[in-house]
Amino acid sequence: MKTLVGHQIQSSEKVQSILTDLVSEVAKLNSQLHGIHPANPDFQEAAKQKMDAISASRGRPLHYTYIGTGAGRGPYVELEDGSVKLDLINGIGIHLMGHAHPRVMAAAVRGSLADIVTQGNLQPNNEYRLFTQKIVELAGRKSRMKHAWLSTCGTMANENALKISRQKNSPARLVLGFKDAFAGRSTMMAEVTDNPAYRQGLPEYNEVLRIPFYDKKDPQSGDKTLRALKEYVANNEKNISVFGFEPMLGEGGYQAAPREFFIPLLDFCKSKGIAIWADEVQTFSRTGEYFAYETLDIGQYVDICSIAKTAQVGATIYTEEYNPKPGLIAGTFSGSTPSLAAGLEILEMLSEGYLGPQGRIQDIHQRFIGGLNLLNQSSCKGNASDAGGMGLMVAFTPFDGKKESTNSFLNKLFANGVIGFPCGKDPVRARFLIPAIIQDQDINIALKLIEKTLLEGV
Repeated sequence: MKTLVGHQIQSSEKVQSILTDLVSEVAKLNSQLHGIHPANPDFQEAAKQKMDAISASRGRPLHYTYIGTGAGRGPYVELEDGSVKLDLINGIGIHLMGHAHPRVMAAAVRGSLADIVTQGNLQPNNEYRLFTQKIVELAGRKSRMKHAWLSTCGTMANENALKISRQKNSPARLVLGFKDAFAGRSTMMAEVTDNPAYRQGLPEYNEVLRIPFYDKKDPQSGDKTLRALKEYVANNEKNISVFGFEPMLGEGGYQAAPREFFIPLLDFCKSKGIAIWADEVQTFSRTGEYFAYETLDIGQYVDICSIAKTAQVGATIYTEEYNPKPGLIAGTFSGSTPSLAAGLEILEMLSEGYLGPQGRIQDIHQRFIGGLNLLNQSSCKGNASDAGGMGLMVAFTPFDGKKESTNSFLNKLFANGVIGFPCGKDPVRARFLIPAIIQDQDINIALKLIEKTLLEGV
């Protein structure tokens, strides 16, 4: 007799009642977090001991004095020293719906009731099926992509994307990419990443060809990049497998480019049989659409797309033409069951007023950028320059953009209660990965504290 006990557990009224009560109780406790608070002297010594323990265990300290207690509310997070901060970096872009969102928590708890904590690509449960189906459905609306393969992080999603393109276009091995790109921390992704500090002591494979990204200050920027691309292709006939790019540079400084910059590059690559790989590990669900290639209207060019972060798991999405042969991509883990369940819930939530030209994400972007521009024109004149980005990814250049100046600003901003992070090289910029659930009053608080910190000086 077919029992399907798992479905009985998931649909049990008693289980659902306990789950509802649990999430409600946690939400009630988290609601006690009201705004930004300084550290509590009673907790500071214990917090320092925990920080020291982390430093000793991993061999180096954390970037900030940040250890969360496990409590949070929306954009606010409570730390072990008793402080409450406005979190505008969100695990480098993971927590799209902020801290302790009841729907995300409930989905994660539902996932944790399954018989296994972690699912795999060989023995999945229904969460795997539902998440993969949803990603394929969303990707296929404005692209030719039809399949997806799950992995545990953005680096693995990118590794799979590169392997897929190389297998299809073998024996071509070279990768075209932008200067200042970031792709991940594996050996190969460190090579694709244009930052020598991230591959100190690693071998040079000389498999990446770099072309300049868009420079809004140079009217000839697009032509220069296209010429560089054509020169590389001419000098490496039939040996370039893929053009991999971030639709907006992430670690490279949150620099965006218009559609008109990408189209000639993509057209030329297509004419030469070079695969088009959109690295959307950071941009996925942050630019006002699910995919940045939708925002830029370049989906028809994309053969392979990698996502992670806000999705809660990694995924490599690809067309039928680039469907790899069995054995090329696999991996024991595909993601935890709670992560798959939470990621699916987040995808559903995004459809509820966050997307599109009039959606909340674009509203947040305009409010934040507008506030930064106002500061640069008034009280902080010239010290909050070049505010930009896409959607929930916002950055500006504090002071002179020197590394020391920007790091000093961000450390003081953290002390004042707002969490940001640096990006870019020259200039080094202050970046924010704003949660989609932020309210207007929280944006105002963030801008006031950015102003306060800028006025304190370097």
